Amino acid sequence: MARTIEVLPDLVANQIAAGEVVERPASVVKELVENALDARATRVDIDIEHGGKRRIRVTDDGVGMGREDALLSLDRHATSKIRAAVDLQSVETFGFRGEALPSIAAVSRMTLETKGDSDQLGTRVRVKGGTITGVEDVSRRRGTTVEVSDLFFNAPARAKFLKAVGAEARAVSDAVSLLALANASVGFGLTSGGRILLELPPATDLTARVAALWGREAATTLIALSTESEGLQVRGLIQRPDAAKSGFRRAHLFVNGRPFRSRTLLAALDRGYRTTISERVRPWAFLYLRMPAGTVDMNVHPAKAEVRFRDDAAVESFVEEAVRAGLTSEASAATLDTQLAPPQLLVREPSPPRPDKKSEVEGQTTLFLSASATMPSGAVPLSGAAPSSGVAPFSGTAASPGSSAAGAVTYGVTGRGAATDEVSADPVPVLEERPRLWQVLNTYVLAETREGLIIIDQHSAHERILFERLNRAFEESGQTGQRLLFPLTIRLAKAEYEQVEALTGILNRVGFEVEGFGGNTIIVHAVPDPHPYFDPERCLREMIDELVAGSDLTRSAKNQHEKIAMTFACKGAIKAGQRLSETEMQELFDQLFATELPYHDVHGRPTIVRLSKSELERKFGR
Repeated sequence: MARTIEVLPDLVANQIAAGEVVERPASVVKELVENALDARATRVDIDIEHGGKRRIRVTDDGVGMGREDALLSLDRHATSKIRAAVDLQSVETFGFRGEALPSIAAVSRMTLETKGDSDQLGTRVRVKGGTITGVEDVSRRRGTTVEVSDLFFNAPARAKFLKAVGAEARAVSDAVSLLALANASVGFGLTSGGRILLELPPATDLTARVAALWGREAATTLIALSTESEGLQVRGLIQRPDAAKSGFRRAHLFVNGRPFRSRTLLAALDRGYRTTISERVRPWAFLYLRMPAGTVDMNVHPAKAEVRFRDDAAVESFVEEAVRAGLTSEASAATLDTQLAPPQLLVREPSPPRPDKKSEVEGQTTLFLSASATMPSGAVPLSGAAPSSGVAPFSGTAASPGSSAAGAVTYGVTGRGAATDEVSADPVPVLEERPRLWQVLNTYVLAETREGLIIIDQHSAHERILFERLNRAFEESGQTGQRLLFPLTIRLAKAEYEQVEALTGILNRVGFEVEGFGGNTIIVHAVPDPHPYFDPERCLREMIDELVAGSDLTRSAKNQHEKIAMTFACKGAIKAGQRLSETEMQELFDQLFATELPYHDVHGRPTIVRLSKSELERKFGR
């Protein structure tokens, strides 16, 4: 029988390999810039023409290569990072020349220029379609320049799938932006057809890099987070809930310095925001995970765009809790200030080279966030204390966790979340005395703080209090209702009656003791007592309407109990327009700051808006 299986020539094999990593100009730029970063570059310049289809030029000031290494880097499977299969589990760098260059060279005309520190002259290697056509000396500074021309000139079928020039240029810009976020201490420049698209100086903190990419105003909407537990660490920036919008968002994930994609981790991020934003909102986020070697597999995707975690559920839960902890800080509250200072997450410089290991000499420029992430002005350390059930609003019977027994409010001290190494665990009160409170328009409560003023929406604040209290009650046996001397008789529509029948057990745990009376009529024997102005019949009817009709609020609930808690909090809270006594305002204030998330109601609206002393001084020209 005639032989039908053939071993492919190297040229064909390289073109097939190129198809795995070289999809478009942006993927060429990504590979070349990653090589530059692994070579410890402090500056990388990218120049493209015709969206990169005509020409791509990447220049760096990294360690460079001698002639022998320059030639070996164009061979398939040549690398300076791996000696045995076990090394694949611990590679933390991007690749360093050897893996991508032959694939790129196979489908382009390429020129490689490089020079190492110890070389008198550099080396220039010319390649056409994977074949070396010339090697010569060249005078140049230390570093490497790779120029790729006529991408896919020998693979016209591949070239036909490239998009318009503008689309390809945008893809290149996105790729460079992502690598710039992962390497904030490195300077980047990107030009297209002689026009500057990006000019990013080295940044000392991540927020400065975000501001350079998308503007200072966007950076000021971000808040810093930092959490570490059992070898896992996540630090980064997430958007204030009041600043988050619907539609497109920038959400970038990095693990051990590498950017990657993960729909499940983005879903965990969104779960962390639950009850602080509406269902349609998509907040920005830049999250950096550090994980021990062996707990993450970086080599499950040809372009390293995806990773595999040894324990997916643990990582997702960790990210969700880290985001949740970040939203407990005062910095997450809405503000009226027009000149905010962006948060800081300092970038640790790349570790110095170690002479005992070649891969370490090449170095790593991956981004680390230092342990000196700064707290915003007026913010306080996270106490890590568990939330308390508190007392009924306006009862005046006990001091809640946000205040001392003597009534000296320590506003902001009861934020939730794991304490981090950059802040002290000792509570530092923002206020030394009970704050003065004023009610404005029978809707808002103003409080003076050391930093300025806070404005509390009384309905939203009470909504947060009731929601968290009822959720805690559900974890036990529910809350007890107050028996009525004269039970309420309420006639409902058929759909409403069926809803009540289905939820009778849960409603009882809320405090509504309900039984059917026939003919779509119910009798209510007991009702909850959340505040002196509570109208139980109105509340129950509005809850039933909401549950029957459905809404963004109820659709965002994780289970039926949370759906009921959200609905009751919304319909049972004190209303706008209700006049409050000084004692009632004080108890509302105290109990709000005893909650886990005091700055956000369950609809995704702010409970508090801040106004700083410095903003007031600016407005009055002081």
